[in-house]
Amino acid sequence: MSAAKQKGTAWETALVRSLSAFFAGRYGLAPRRVAQEGFADSGDLHGISPFIGQAKNWKSWEAAIREGLDGAEKQRLNTGEPFAVALVKRARKPVGGGYAVMTVATFARLLLRLRRAEHQLRSASPTAWTDHVEQSAADLASDFPRG
Repeated sequence: MSAAKQKGTAWETALVRSLSAFFAGRYGLAPRRVAQEGFADSGDLHGISPFIGQAKNWKSWEAAIREGLDGAEKQRLNTGEPFAVALVKRARKPVGGGYAVMTVATFARLLLRLRRAEHQLRSASPTAWTDHVEQSAADLASDFPRG
C-alpha cells in the first residue's frame, strides 16, 4: 500500500473511531468505512445518514476541500443521501479539529430541515422539545474524542 493510501486509511479509521465514540450508537449512527467502488464510488464513511462522508488527508487542505467536496457531492447522488460532507484532516490537530465542509446549498437545506423538525417537535410536544434542548446542550458541553 502506498504512503498516501496509508495516510488516507489512517484518517478514515480515526474518523470512524472518534465519531463512533461520540455518537455511542445513539439514533442509529454507526460510522463505518466502506470499500471503494470506482466509478460508482459511494463515499468513504457510511452510517452517518442523512450524510455521506468523503475523507481527505492531503498536504494541501485547499485541494482536499475542493476535490473532497466535489467527490462527496457525486457520492451523495450515487447513494441517494440528501447531504454530503468532506471531512478534511488538519495538520497537527485531533480529529475534532478537522474540517467538515459542505456546500452553501447543502448548509441551507440542512438548516431548513433542522428548523422544520424542531418547529414540529416544539408544536407537537413541549416536553420532548425541552428534552431535545437539554440533550443538545449536553452534546455541546461534552468532549469530542481526540482519535
